[in-house]
Amino acid sequence: MKATSATYSSAFVNALPAATFIMAVIFRLETVNLKKIRSLAKVIGTAITVGGAMVMTLYKGPAIELIKAAHTSIHGGSSSETTDQHWITGTLALMGSIISWAGFFILQSFTLKKYPAELSLVMWICGMGTILNTAASLVMVRDMRAWKIGMDSGTLAAVYSGVVCSGMAYYIQSIVIRERGPVFTTSFSPMCMIITAFLGTLVLAEKIHLGSIIGAVFIVFGLYSVVWGKAKDEVISTEEKIGMQELPITNIISTDGGGISCAPNKSVANST
Repeated sequence: MKATSATYSSAFVNALPAATFIMAVIFRLETVNLKKIRSLAKVIGTAITVGGAMVMTLYKGPAIELIKAAHTSIHGGSSSETTDQHWITGTLALMGSIISWAGFFILQSFTLKKYPAELSLVMWICGMGTILNTAASLVMVRDMRAWKIGMDSGTLAAVYSGVVCSGMAYYIQSIVIRERGPVFTTSFSPMCMIITAFLGTLVLAEKIHLGSIIGAVFIVFGLYSVVWGKAKDEVISTEEKIGMQELPITNIISTDGGGISCAPNKSVANST
């Protein structure tokens, strides 16, 4: 964010569903057959979702004030643009962040197949995150006063982030990844922008812009397309599993005149 800008960074982060979809196809967690409507729905829906998030971030348009604000926004006169911007370095860092984040969901999907214990997995994720972040903080933050814990909004934000955003969110994500896959999970990440814009308008009386409304419509439409495609995949896979199942084959042993003969019978009811 320091190397580019907050707007550019937030728009780039919304490419997470597309990056996860590409990695899922590479690792054969998702099947894509462009001749099938359900596969086209997933591809087009992912692209529309990312496009809607980009529109929501990059295009503002005229302001629509749903709730009359008592005061003007305190952020009106400030600028998030930095004077010393290194766009190439910042873009490469953002790409690395997105690929690593998508890789986390892919790795979690493979892990849950061999280790289907969501709560235990969340404990390992949060535990390793605590160790790594502690080591990084000791290197990056030399002021020991930063470790002081006080009963203020900062401590409340940290507790909320740890309990809700990490603990509960990772647990729910693990369940969804195990049931529906990583692409289905990350497809809903742009919904955070819609919820934030709605709560900002409702609670903080912020002005909502036309670009946010257009982007939200695109995001909802894209999500519906992805969910529809995934639902069709589930139906097809279930039908294929049922079609591949065969009734058990039993052997009937009979004695005719002292000889033994074995006759296959595919019906368990008849063999009894």
